Amino acid sequence: MIQTQAQTSDLQLIEKTISHYFDGMINHNAESLTKAFHPTATMKWNGEKYMEVNALEALTDYVNSNEAVKTKTSIVAINIVGDAANAQLNLEYETFSFVDFMHLMKIEGEWKIISKTYTTVKKDF
Repeated sequence: MIQTQAQTSDLQLIEKTISHYFDGMINHNAESLTKAFHPTATMKWNGEKYMEVNALEALTDYVNSNEAVKTKTSIVAINIVGDAANAQLNLEYETFSFVDFMHLMKIEGEWKIISKTYTTVKKDF
C-alpha cells in the first residue's frame, strides 16, 4: 500500500511539472518553463537535420520572442519507475501538433524534465 501511495504522489508531482511546461508553452511564461525543466535538459528533434539543444534555453528564447497562440494540450501517458519517468504529451495548434516525449527524474525531491524529444504531425484538411 505504501508503494501505491508513493506512486500516486509521484504521479501528482509529475502532472504538476507537466502543468508548468504547458503553462510556459500556452501563456509564453518563461518562469513556468524554469519550474518544469532541469537547467541541463536537452531537446532533440528532426527538422532539416537532426538537432539537439539545451531545452530550457531554446524554449525560453522561443516564448520570449513570439506571441502566444491558441494551444490545446493533453497528457497521453505517464510511466513511472522509482525516480525515473517518461510522459507522452500532445500540444495541438491550428494546423499541426507537437508530440512530445519527456523524460523526467526525481532530483532532490522534485520531478524535473531532463530531456524532451518531439516530432511534428501536420493536420489533414
